[in-house]
Amino acid sequence: MSDSTNRPEPFSFPEMERDILAFWTEHDTFQKSLDQTRDSDPYTFYDGPPFATGLPHHGNLLASVIKDVVPRYWTMKGRHVSRRFGWDCHGLPIEHEIDKKLGMSAHEALQNLGVAGYNDECRAIVDRYTNEWRSIISRIGRWVDFDNQYKTMDVWFMESVWWVVKQLWDRELIYPGYKVMPVSTALETPLSNFEATSNYKDVQDPAITVLFKLNDEDAYISAWTTTPWTLPSNLALCVGEDISYVLVLEAESQRKFFLAEDRLQTYQENHGLEVVSKVKGKELVGRKYEPLFPYFTERANEGAFVVLADDYVATDEGTGVVHQAPAFGEDDQRIALEHGITTLVCPVTMNGEFTAEVSDFAGQHVKEADRDIIRWLRDRNALLEHTTIQHNYPFCYRSDTPLIYRAVPSWFVNVGEFKDRLIAANQQVRWVPEHIRDGRFGHWLENARDWAISRNRVWGTPLPIWENTTTGNFVCIGSREELREYTGAEPVDLHREHVDDLTFAIDGEEG
Repeated sequence: MSDSTNRPEPFSFPEMERDILAFWTEHDTFQKSLDQTRDSDPYTFYDGPPFATGLPHHGNLLASVIKDVVPRYWTMKGRHVSRRFGWDCHGLPIEHEIDKKLGMSAHEALQNLGVAGYNDECRAIVDRYTNEWRSIISRIGRWVDFDNQYKTMDVWFMESVWWVVKQLWDRELIYPGYKVMPVSTALETPLSNFEATSNYKDVQDPAITVLFKLNDEDAYISAWTTTPWTLPSNLALCVGEDISYVLVLEAESQRKFFLAEDRLQTYQENHGLEVVSKVKGKELVGRKYEPLFPYFTERANEGAFVVLADDYVATDEGTGVVHQAPAFGEDDQRIALEHGITTLVCPVTMNGEFTAEVSDFAGQHVKEADRDIIRWLRDRNALLEHTTIQHNYPFCYRSDTPLIYRAVPSWFVNVGEFKDRLIAANQQVRWVPEHIRDGRFGHWLENARDWAISRNRVWGTPLPIWENTTTGNFVCIGSREELREYTGAEPVDLHREHVDDLTFAIDGEEG
């Protein structure tokens, strides 16, 4: 038998951790490691700052441990690695937390609190969570410099953003635009294309085929869509010039309509179709049709409700005809502008509700209105087919609600002007794993679009661009000193409540 008196005392890892942390604190070990390497070659470690929207979760802590390993390694190799901790304080994540706390939309909160009051709420939640993070990050043994931490809401940091914007402005790389962008209706703001691609889900949506009556002809053109809510804003139909289309006769209704020949078999079984004639898409171009809905019929005088053509039309799904709602699709907008349809219709608010212009569905959220729109079409014999499709659809990465695509005014960085330099620079980066360089990241760079940098929100660094509403001229300001030169004011902060009311005049310019 063994002698139990020789057994070692039970070992406690938590106690050991507390002892090590106490030793590091007592001897200021982290600071000494920095002091000992201060004259050594620096090693820069870029650490993406966390959002201060809550306590760190398992994912945050795992990433923190991994991030701690690299600076420790290079410190042991004799390099000087400063580890200044930072906080991402602005933008949608913070505002979404405030909206949830207040139990109202941002629009309602701003009406109740004003910009200053709303921003005070955002600032308070940041201050609360940054203090709580400090104790947790220290507890897991990560060495970072909290004493010299930075926050993106610090005035000096916001001023550095102004400086960057001014550099882009002086190089003519920033421009205002009205483009179709992914919009979070829950947050009432456009998102960048990167944000929009970060939360795709498999969902079921209605897929309907509708019939558009051709003017002065006993025939229709069929079009397929998975967004019935865009049909009230239809301004055109689009075909492929070289695609073969057939005019078919439906046995039961005796209606004749066009669809792509490649799609005939798909509809044949349910509708008993007989081919009457065959044409190329180019022969359909220019034909005019009756609007499905009565809301924007006057646009016919401006070139709307006509068949157009574009190479993007395909026959792998639908009817080979694409309905065009230029305010709700990138290609739709491009094609409309190329064909002189310059005045778009956008009867949908930023929170996704139909405006009074669309009287039958006013006040309804567009996704919820799909059912009523389909019923409206069926009652008027404009609905040929109604099915359901399962597909990948983008959701808001913060509110987890479906995005919509909508034309919104925004400021853009002209990425196309320097995309080749980005691609070349990427080839100089040592990627681990290596395939990311030419794979996922390389493909993303090759397809990079102009970057929308403005948001319809208030908790953030305001773009330092002032507009003369009389002449339409703009002035971009790159620093607080330059702001003082223009306005005579020296705001202690650069958030909107401090700069929104600042105006100035320029000698010789009207307004």
